[in-house]
Amino acid sequence: VLAGYPLSPKDEEYVLVNNKCQCVTVTSKFVPSEENPDEEILVRNIRIIVPLKARENISDPLSPLRTTFVYRMSELCKNCEPMEIELGGEIHQVQQGNSCEEPQTCYTYDRNECYSSPVPLLYHGEVRHVAAALTPDSCFAQ
Repeated sequence: VLAGYPLSPKDEEYVLVNNKCQCVTVTSKFVPSEENPDEEILVRNIRIIVPLKARENISDPLSPLRTTFVYRMSELCKNCEPMEIELGGEIHQVQQGNSCEEPQTCYTYDRNECYSSPVPLLYHGEVRHVAAALTPDSCFAQ
């Protein structure tokens, strides 16, 4: 079961998943049934943007281009944010998602994450590799 939030205050379409890492948005809304106009049916829309020139390793601009993109609804919908619940008079931390320890495969930059890549820099005749921010907004956010 997924709960969502409306796209805008006047909109009846609800966002169930907005995964910026894999460029997927899943929405749902009730629409009149074609068979019976007095009934409404739930319609889900899945919007997938396949990023062109995405790299196998997004932190390495020289890695080969990605040719395979895999989308699993169970992974997109998992909620790994811990929350506190009260059980038997005690407070416990719980997660709704399974396999939250596994890193998420990112097909593009998640603007909430900081990505960097080593860049060769010539300094006093010596080449040094320094980490350069690929997503500066998230790396230097205050």
